[in-house]
Amino acid sequence: MQSDKQPVMPRTDKEKDQMTNRLNRIEGQVRGLQKMIEEDRYCIDILVQISAVQAALNKVGYTVMERHAKTCVSDAIQSGNGDESIEELMKVIKQFAK
Repeated sequence: MQSDKQPVMPRTDKEKDQMTNRLNRIEGQVRGLQKMIEEDRYCIDILVQISAVQAALNKVGYTVMERHAKTCVSDAIQSGNGDESIEELMKVIKQFAK
């Protein structure tokens, strides 16, 4: 599910750098998980690492969601077109809550 929509306010270079750095760390964690599987590590250790990766991804997701609410949704509400934007955001929040 990919949208052609662009953010109301483009992300700053600082925001992009911070998110890229976080995602690079997560990528490293996932590679670490692969190595743990290859090395036949203890199940609990693997599960703890999976939980850490999920938490890190959720943090990135909530950061994007917060920014979206403060910029794109806010702009849509102010221009009188908030219903669609709010509905779209609520669908994503529900996906995160699963």
